[in-house]
Amino acid sequence: MWVQRLLGRSLGELRLGRQISARIVNESNIEVQPASGDKPLTFPGVWLRDNCQCDDCFHGSSKSRKLDWDRFDTRIRPVDLQADELAQEVVVRWSDAHESRFPLKWLRDRSFEERRQAEYLRDFYRPPTRHWSGAEFQEIARHFSYDEVMAKDSVLMHWLQALAVHGVALLRGAPLDEGVVRRLAERVGFIRRTTYGEEFVVQAKPGAQNFAYLSLPLPLHTDLPYYEYKPSVNILHCVVQTESPGGSNMLVDGFHIADILRRDHPEDFDRLCRVLVDWNDIGSEDGREFHNIWRAPVICLDSAGRYTRVNHSVPQRDSHFNVPLEEVLPWYESYARFVRLAIADSHAFKTQPGDVLTFNNIRLLHGRAGYDDSEESPRYIVGAYLDWDIIYSRLRVLKKKLHSDSDADADSELGSQ
Repeated sequence: MWVQRLLGRSLGELRLGRQISARIVNESNIEVQPASGDKPLTFPGVWLRDNCQCDDCFHGSSKSRKLDWDRFDTRIRPVDLQADELAQEVVVRWSDAHESRFPLKWLRDRSFEERRQAEYLRDFYRPPTRHWSGAEFQEIARHFSYDEVMAKDSVLMHWLQALAVHGVALLRGAPLDEGVVRRLAERVGFIRRTTYGEEFVVQAKPGAQNFAYLSLPLPLHTDLPYYEYKPSVNILHCVVQTESPGGSNMLVDGFHIADILRRDHPEDFDRLCRVLVDWNDIGSEDGREFHNIWRAPVICLDSAGRYTRVNHSVPQRDSHFNVPLEEVLPWYESYARFVRLAIADSHAFKTQPGDVLTFNNIRLLHGRAGYDDSEESPRYIVGAYLDWDIIYSRLRVLKKKLHSDSDADADSELGSQ
């Protein structure tokens, strides 16, 4: 039955700009009718009680629950509904004698409608990725002004959005100093430190402890696949570019290559998703010795079958291979197919001084053409890493801020009319 009460008036008569009503359904759920003609919204009572926003249940400044779950009753029931016309809230009294207030906007934003949940996941949680072939690189690769990214939140947001969706973006016009990657990282959040420090310089070095610090061709790879928690986004600032032939960057969308395998070579796809590989790195940096190992398949999936990361580095696989003997040759054949497809689909281009190449290190494979290194024709790239947790956090803050500013501007414009 409909619960009808509002300081002596029925909820059916309540007007919050538009008519609103609510009722208890199946003794445990609450159905809210936002306005006449709108589709009603149904909320589980146990979820509403768990999300009570009152001071006794919720710590406002930390946005955290204070509920004692040792005593939480999962069979809690709403016993009475009211509404506050001025505050535009639905008020619920529960079977445990507690009272909760839920703003209509708060309820709309958290609707259990499939469409609303899909919007939240797409627009706020994490933007869906768009996979691309090498032939599409010029179409999908967004270019941004370094100065505008540093000065304007809207441009910063669009850069991070491009990274999230396509996995790559290029910044132009950066100063030619070594502090660019740190300033850019701190504009987002903070640098991810690794074995090789916070900022690192990619240039030919005698006695190099890392394959990247040679002038030889650098095969397609993902950085640091031997870390359990890998750096997410690579920032490469071109300070000096060799004038000799070579030195071009190569990029390929690893998720696109996985798509091809899944479609055309399902056995290879399954094997590269299933077989654990020992990725490793042995050496020293700044007087510290290290021996990093992490076991993971080439293609990593979540429980829904979506890609979470790609691991790939021909040079940095351990000689230990802990698989059944009969799995060895089939895995090599599947991996060789993956590598050949990636090479064939890669896109090559050469960054220029002042360019900052940013890309998703756990999705894109990157490499470099060999080049002649000399005093007359040096190459000097400064790099750093960011983590997706930090990027997504910043992106959400920016979206909320810019959305709020837009709403405020609209309200101001309406008020002036």
